[in-house]
Parts: sequence; structure tokens; C-alpha cells
Amino acid sequence: MTTRGYLLFALIPVMIIGVGTLQSWNLALAILNMGLISAIMALGVNMQWGYAGLFNIGVMGFLALGGLAAVIVSMPPVGGAWAAGGLRVLLGLAFGAATIAGAVALYKRMAPGRKRALVLAVFVVIGFFVYRAIFDPAVQAIEGYNPATSGYLGGLGLPILFAWPVGALFAAGAAWLIAKTALGLRSDYLAIATLGISEIIIAMLKNEDWLSRGVKNVVGLPRPVPYEVDLQKSPGFVDFVTGYGMDPAEGSSIAVKLAYAALFLVVLAILIWLSEKALNSPWGRMMRAIRDNETAAEAMGKDVKRRHLQVFVLGSAVIGLAGAMMTTLDGQLTPASYQPLRFTFLIWVMVIVGGSGNNWGAVLGGFFIWFFWVEVEPMGRWAMDLLTSGLAEDSALRAHLLDSAAHMRLLTMGLILLLVLRFSPRGLIPER
Repeated sequence: MTTRGYLLFALIPVMIIGVGTLQSWNLALAILNMGLISAIMALGVNMQWGYAGLFNIGVMGFLALGGLAAVIVSMPPVGGAWAAGGLRVLLGLAFGAATIAGAVALYKRMAPGRKRALVLAVFVVIGFFVYRAIFDPAVQAIEGYNPATSGYLGGLGLPILFAWPVGALFAAGAAWLIAKTALGLRSDYLAIATLGISEIIIAMLKNEDWLSRGVKNVVGLPRPVPYEVDLQKSPGFVDFVTGYGMDPAEGSSIAVKLAYAALFLVVLAILIWLSEKALNSPWGRMMRAIRDNETAAEAMGKDVKRRHLQVFVLGSAVIGLAGAMMTTLDGQLTPASYQPLRFTFLIWVMVIVGGSGNNWGAVLGGFFIWFFWVEVEPMGRWAMDLLTSGLAEDSALRAHLLDSAAHMRLLTMGLILLLVLRFSPRGLIPER
């Protein structure tokens, strides 16, 4: 990394300390934690775009699958819901999978022609109706069980840290299925396909209450760190924080955020180390060669589609891991909160601003963009207060300018992106 890169990274603690000093340390640590998770998200997208030139704008779908993994792994099972229809749901899903597998087998075994088309149509239609006959009543029974507080199957009741690798596996599995069908498409069609599939995933989470409670949300996920209330009940902790002149409630909140930051930092450090090893290996050089000229790489005997499949799955796995970590930090799964602006466009801005193709650039972009995403609105409000301080209280112009502070976030993101593309088109830390 160049001197410029070190100086830019040195700004991150300065900004965090500035927020802690001028606003609050709770907010500063909250920005730090989401900055670490955003850096991991940006790393995953950078693997796909920066390494291989794959244009994936379905990032939010893979993040949501990571969040779903946190629910399935960590939440306790709902015994009444399982008794009402749990086994029947599993049977219905198994029958649906068997129908798909049978249709694929028939397609491969039978000779092309009208007979194959007719047999496949009859087989799929019958299978679909049988599947729905098993699945729908079971779902209704599950969602009808105490819907105000549960109405879903719950999870496995395991420690939530186990959900992080499971989230990566969920996203990797979905990416493999998508890639097997969509990677042969041109880049713009691949982008459309990934966006459409991510919207399907979000729609599933919103509507399949038996799986994720839909828009009712799953709250109260277990934590991998202590609860603030437990820390406040500890005499040793109370004596420690009061010794520094800090309120126990504030001290416990800061301690919890620091514990999360330590966990996230360990994961980010491992990922950045592995990413650098991969990027500087013969595999990484081959991926960049494929990105720069697929035709030449194919002429040298490289299996371009297989390598694209590899890196698409790897990048999606990292995004899914970040999704599980984010849901762990939030303590809840809220499917309605997954929006393309926040969980796709913003991640792409992080990668472009930081430096596509450079792992350290993606990490830097994750921190910088998230910091400004959070801080621009209060900074804009302060600027508008200062700008309108000389105007009358009932001034229409003053009211308009103060109301416009809420829109500073989107304006600033666009402005940062334009400035970086104009003066440093390869990002703040360009690829070497």
C-alpha cells in the first residue's frame, strides 16, 4: 500500500474520535461497527467486480440470506408451530425438490420432441398441485399458531456465531444456482438477472411468515456478547466504569459495542489476509487476466465460465457472512428494511470510491462512505442552521433550507462519487 493509502486509513480513527468527542462515544462506536461490516460487504462485491468484472447488483438478496441464517441457527424452535405443521412443511419442500429433480432427469433422458414436452408438462403440473396440497395447509397451521408473538417455526437454538458461516453457505448456495444459469449472460443482462433474483429473495422473506415472520420481524436474537443489563448488575464492572467517572448505563453500552467491534475486526482481518493471498496468487493473476480479456484467456486454455462461477460464489459468500453479522448486531431480522439504495447502491459506491480491484481500497471505501452516510445529515443540519441564522424565524426560505437538510445524504453520496470519478477515476487507493 502507498503512502497515500496509509494517510487515508489514518483518517479513519481521527473521524471516529472526532465523533466521539463532539457527539457521543456510543454513536462513534456504532459507526465503527457498521463500518467494519460495510468493509466486509465491499470486499465481497470487490471480489466479483474487481477480480473478475462480474456486475452483481443483487447484493441485498445475499445479505438477506445471511440475515435469515441468523434466525434459523440461533432462535429457539417454536414447539407449537412444529407440532401444527412443521413436518408437513418439510415433506412439502422435499416433494417440491423431488419434482424439480424428476423433471430435470426426464428432460435429460428423453429424446427431444413433442412427447418429451408433453410428459414434462404433465409431470410438472401434477407435481405442483401435489406439492401445494401438502405445503399450503401446513403453512396455514404454522402461521395460525399464536401469530402475534410467533407464527413461525423458529430456529435451532444454537449460538449465533455459528450463523455467520451458515449465512456464507446460504449465500454461496444461492449464488451457485444463479451462476449456473445467469453467468453466460452479457454483463448488463447479468446485472438485471441478479437484481431480479434478489428482489425475489426479499419478497420471499416478506411473505413466507412460517420461515421468517415476514414483515412482523424476528426480534430478540441471541447475542455473542454480554447484555448491558448484565454488565450493570456486575459490581466489578460498575466499580470499573465509575472509577473513570462514567455512568454505568453508558459504560455498559460502550463495552458491548467494543466487544462487537473486536469480533468484527477479527473477521475483517482474516478476510483481508485471505483476500490478499488469493489476489496475489497465480489464481488471482489468472482472474485479472480473464477480467481484462476473456477471449485471450480462453485462447490460453482457461475455463472462463468455471472461474467466473468460483469468484461469484466466493464473493456472495462474503456478502452473506456480512449479512449474518449485521443481523447479529441489530438483534433482529426486518425484511422490509432491505432496500436496493442502502444494500446495493451504497455498497457499489464504497467499492468504486475506495478502488475497484484493490482489497484495501474496498475496506477504505466501506469505512468512508458509511461514515458520511451517517454523519452528513447532522452536518447538513448544522450547515443549514448556520446559513439561515440571519433569516427571520418565519422565513419561507429558512424553512425550505432547513427541510432540505434531510436530503443532504443522497446529494453528498452523488457528489463524492462524481468527485472521485473526476479526480481519481480508479478510486482513492487504485489497483496496482
